[in-house]
Amino acid sequence: MGRWGGSAALLVAAGVMLGSDPGPGSVVLAALMVLLAYLLSPLLFPSSPGDAAGRKRGREQGVPVVYWRPGCHHCLKLRLGLLATRGRAVWVDISSDPDALARVRSVNGGDATVPTVFSRGSVRTAPSLRWVRVQLAGARGR
Repeated sequence: MGRWGGSAALLVAAGVMLGSDPGPGSVVLAALMVLLAYLLSPLLFPSSPGDAAGRKRGREQGVPVVYWRPGCHHCLKLRLGLLATRGRAVWVDISSDPDALARVRSVNGGDATVPTVFSRGSVRTAPSLRWVRVQLAGARGR
């Protein structure tokens, strides 16, 4: 489906809904669909540097490396939580990089579970927002 697939489908559905029934309820629902399309789109996540470049950038900047994939609601929740605190991390998309996918599988018993976060020599799968914020605070204190 690609990076834009889910968002595009939601936008088309919102347009069809408004075209067939432009009543107030449909307008509200269409607005919610547009918001969800944005949240699931690549616009909210920076472009993925890939596994090798992401690891390097994480080391150089001293920040966590977050492995994610489009459409993952746990990844979205983490991203929104970090946006609220202006938390900086390196985001690597496992759906566009086989090496990133292999790295995630290597620490998750063969599963491609995301978000998986590597930071300061440790790794957490589906970490709490609090844990990632602590990692970021440690990075800022360097």
